[in-house]
Amino acid sequence: MSWLWVIVVGLVLGLIARAIIPGKQQIPLWLTAVFGILGSILGNAVAGWIGVRHTSGIDWTRHVLQLIGAIVVVALGAKLWSAIRGGRGTENHRERI
Repeated sequence: MSWLWVIVVGLVLGLIARAIIPGKQQIPLWLTAVFGILGSILGNAVAGWIGVRHTSGIDWTRHVLQLIGAIVVVALGAKLWSAIRGGRGTENHRERI
C-alpha cells in the first residue's frame, strides 16, 4: 500500500507543480508522477537538513518544501524532456494543420 501512496502523492504534487509553472509543459502524465515523486524526495531531504522533517501536528513546512521540490523538478524535467524530444510534440501538430 505504501508504493501506491507514493505514486498518488507524486502525481498530485506533479499536477499542482504543473499548474503553478507558467506555460504548458509537454510531458506525459507518468513523467509528471515521477517528477512529483522526485520533488517530494528532494523536499523531504531539505526538511531533514533544516531540522523540520518531524514536527508535532501537520508538517506544513515539510509539505511546502515537497511542493517547492516538485516545482523545481517538474520545471527542469520538462525543459530536459523537451530538449531530448526536440520539441516534437508541438512542431508535429503545427505541421499537420
